Amino acid sequence: MTDTAAAPSSGDATTASELATTASGLAATLPAGDLAVYRGLFQSMTGLDAAAATAGEVPLQTIKTLQKRVAAFHLSYKFAIDELTTKIEILQEEFEHTHDYSPIEHVRTRLKSMDSIIEKVQRIGCPPDVDSVRERIRDIAGVRITCAFVADAYWVADMLTSQADLEVLEVKDYIAHPKPNGYQSLHLIVTVPVFLSDRTELVPVEIQLRTIAMDFWASLEHKIYYKYDREVPAALVAELTEAADAARALDAKMARLREQIRGVPPGPEAPLAASGPAPAEV
Repeated sequence: MTDTAAAPSSGDATTASELATTASGLAATLPAGDLAVYRGLFQSMTGLDAAAATAGEVPLQTIKTLQKRVAAFHLSYKFAIDELTTKIEILQEEFEHTHDYSPIEHVRTRLKSMDSIIEKVQRIGCPPDVDSVRERIRDIAGVRITCAFVADAYWVADMLTSQADLEVLEVKDYIAHPKPNGYQSLHLIVTVPVFLSDRTELVPVEIQLRTIAMDFWASLEHKIYYKYDREVPAALVAELTEAADAARALDAKMARLREQIRGVPPGPEAPLAASGPAPAEV
């Protein structure tokens, strides 16, 4: 995730041109899977038969239409991030001014690129059309909230999900049930209302809540998996798991110290979702 959610601009125009180029048969070097997804998205966004487009160049007007639709596709998610970060900033400012303490350390946002969306379309077997992507890929927009303590992560989650205009679609508690590699975080999928000029869209956003220690570990793990293209040597995997255990122990120790010094601010001590089976992998 990046510190801000970038608005779709020239990148969307490039993506639209790539989609159009692919549809016209000029991207022969793309893997077959990517090619099929690009063509499917091109067809669903323009109504132009992607197979027929291979016979010649795509009309300029079609490319312009595609650029607008790619931008509109991304904009709804960007607006949902804006709505959600405003809610978080209000909570953060309220706590800093009225309670002299904020459970929120920092916030980062992420808007998936078209390449990332296409990779996930293939990975989960999603049909390559816009409606299916909107329905089945619910982490295109993401917000990560980092807290000092585990209890704060659940507390912030409870405050956000209690707001009347946010609907919780899914909870995956990797704090209560860490992944086998040691990854910890509380994941929520919520719908955020985006009020446009002629309609209101309910846009899914993924919220990740974790402690500073969890965030440090996850950042390092991501870099290592990227460096080794997910084929991480067993020795490194073992060390990462040990580091995750150390991060978990540090969080527990810091929580005990806070209790001794000042007491824990009121908030849910138990996971947001009642304890149960570990979350399913996606």
